[in-house]
Amino acid sequence: MKIGEYLIKAIQDTGTRHVFGIQGDYVLNFYNQLCKSPLEVINTCSEQGAGFAADAYARTTGFGVVCITYGVGGLNVANSTAQAFAERSPVLIISGAPGMSERQHDPLLHHKISSFQTQLNIFREMTIAQAVLEEAETAGAEINRVIDAIKKTKRPGYIELPRDMVQAETYEPVVPLTKPLPIDQDIVDQACRKVLELITQAKQPVIIAGVEVHRFGLQELLLKFIEKSRLPFVTGMMGKSVIAENHPQFLGV
Repeated sequence: MKIGEYLIKAIQDTGTRHVFGIQGDYVLNFYNQLCKSPLEVINTCSEQGAGFAADAYARTTGFGVVCITYGVGGLNVANSTAQAFAERSPVLIISGAPGMSERQHDPLLHHKISSFQTQLNIFREMTIAQAVLEEAETAGAEINRVIDAIKKTKRPGYIELPRDMVQAETYEPVVPLTKPLPIDQDIVDQACRKVLELITQAKQPVIIAGVEVHRFGLQELLLKFIEKSRLPFVTGMMGKSVIAENHPQFLGV
């Protein structure tokens, strides 16, 4: 299986059916594969718009994808990526890049900044996981690693795809795309005891529900806790409406 094909398969496995972005020469090979795939490509007027569209899509469906070219495209989605990180939105950023064979002797290529690592270093500061698919043998595993981190943390991840690696043959990893998180029951029990201790000691306990309740799909569990404990609750702005605001124990935002 080719690297580009496996990346498309991994995107489909998340349940995503749409990809936002703008074509550019560094990502044209991958876009050709995208357009032949079942995924629907939605072109926007600018990369910034594509980034924010993917963010909104992630918040409503659980996973968003934006695909852009190198340099001008990558830097244009920096703002939306930073927002997705700060507000826990699971977005995959795919950026085309100069081919590995083009990078020898440090040539002057358009949209290259100070080095071939510059864009990667920028996204290291605003994504939970990053990968440059520079080796065919490990590309599949690297794709899985980044997507797995996005899904577990509900934060954006970054994959850089050199244009001469799109058609390179790779191996489908034996390890599943999403492995269940290990649970340390002792730590869970300690946390529960601490929560009960804080509630018991409080004179007027109030539950404050944040955006993480929505991102991790914990609304039903929180509602059960609220109704069993009979504690009043409020939300922050980002957590607004995680529980219906007509609930009798809701105090406001």
